Amino acid sequence: MPMKRTNVYADPEDLAIIKEAATRRGISEAEIIRQGIHLAAMANRVWEEPLFSRTFEGTGRTPSRPDVREAVADAVQRETGTAA
Repeated sequence: MPMKRTNVYADPEDLAIIKEAATRRGISEAEIIRQGIHLAAMANRVWEEPLFSRTFEGTGRTPSRPDVREAVADAVQRETGTAA
């Protein structure tokens, strides 16, 4: 995909950190900035579908610590065929 040039303002301290990281990693400063832009874009993306589309039946209350431990132990027992 072709790149598009843009201008941004950045703090000098941030640019110094990027310069140091680029030297240490052996890549260009531009590559680090592109990675940062990609992370920012993905963090702010609005997805068309929800992350979790399945729903689960439940009691409608937050399970207690013993409830969670029992559920995990039961699942381990079912998966391994042993007592947890």
